[in-house]
Amino acid sequence: MIYSLDKINEMAEGDEEFIVSVISVFLEEVPVDIEALGVALEEMNYNQVYNLAHKIKPNVDLLGMEQTKAAALEMETLGKSEANMEEIKKIFPILQKDISQVVSELKKDFNL
Repeated sequence: MIYSLDKINEMAEGDEEFIVSVISVFLEEVPVDIEALGVALEEMNYNQVYNLAHKIKPNVDLLGMEQTKAAALEMETLGKSEANMEEIKKIFPILQKDISQVVSELKKDFNL
């Protein structure tokens, strides 16, 4: 399992509906954000790369996805400083793969 519900469980204080709600929002928003991030990279839109990576970061953090959070943070930082777009593009597949895997696992684990 590449995600952890520790942070969500701590926030939920036993409220299963809250947990499922947070997971559902993740499943609805993050894949769309990843797709938009791919488009922003192709369009070399630094501002959009920054904004989307910034938006994805807390979502993956909430699920304890440390490697994915680090990748999002690096993309966010590089996007903000308008660094070499090729460097940013090298990070994207890691982010994409991790999120795809977690989306699949969450759907299976929560029957969503």
